[in-house]
Amino acid sequence: MPHAGETAVYTHGHHESVLRSHTWRTAENSAAYLLRALKPHMRILDIGCGPGTVTADLAALVPDGHVTGLDREPGILERARAVAEERGLTNADFVTGDVHALDFPDDTFCVVHAHQVLQHVGDPVAALREMRRVTKPGGYVAVRDADYAAMTWYPGSAGLDDWLDLYRRVARANGGEPDAGRRLKAWALEAGFTDVTATTGTWTYSTAEERAWWSGLWADRTVASAYAERAVAGGHATRAELQAVAAAWREWGTREDGWFAVLHGEILCREDV
Repeated sequence: MPHAGETAVYTHGHHESVLRSHTWRTAENSAAYLLRALKPHMRILDIGCGPGTVTADLAALVPDGHVTGLDREPGILERARAVAEERGLTNADFVTGDVHALDFPDDTFCVVHAHQVLQHVGDPVAALREMRRVTKPGGYVAVRDADYAAMTWYPGSAGLDDWLDLYRRVARANGGEPDAGRRLKAWALEAGFTDVTATTGTWTYSTAEERAWWSGLWADRTVASAYAERAVAGGHATRAELQAVAAAWREWGTREDGWFAVLHGEILCREDV
């Protein structure tokens, strides 16, 4: 999620339909590519932590270490603190901050992690340089972002085609890059990393429960979130057009043969010793 010094605007906002998605995320379904590198003693910075579900999972995986969750929104950090408290975690704290100007000394963290962040920032290469700065020699910068143009679904839907086109236009008008996943390796190399492992991961929604959840949150987000307001205010869509896209989402969600896949780019960057 974006931070104070950026030129980009966080496209989604923090409507309930957005948090419905964010609170579903776990270290296993959102950071599996990183988990093999974790050691119990590590100190981790989780940038764009949102409601803190992934942050809490990471804290549980480093019981002798510490995790700091960082986000620009003080209100969402209250949710994150509550998650950590409910899980009985004492090795996590949460702070507000700017990914382009992290308020930590050089070489502070063993791991700096960002999930679905760089697609929303104004200068992802500068953000990666700052993440690199606060990473200890031998440590890791771990980043994962969706790639909207690579999302695919069945059956075909003109309404979902309209959704994808609209979302990408709104995100770019806000200063972000919705097709960030494919660009992560290039951005990391430009930021100065030389040891970059690039992988992919997916989310798939196919069961009746998964389809209802995924289609419902996007239908609601399309008409009721900050994204909807920005789509209308920016002249990208009318309210009627947003309602038509939401209806297409709900119709797709009822299809027994419905299937939707989200492709993510992932990079694990090792900082030189």
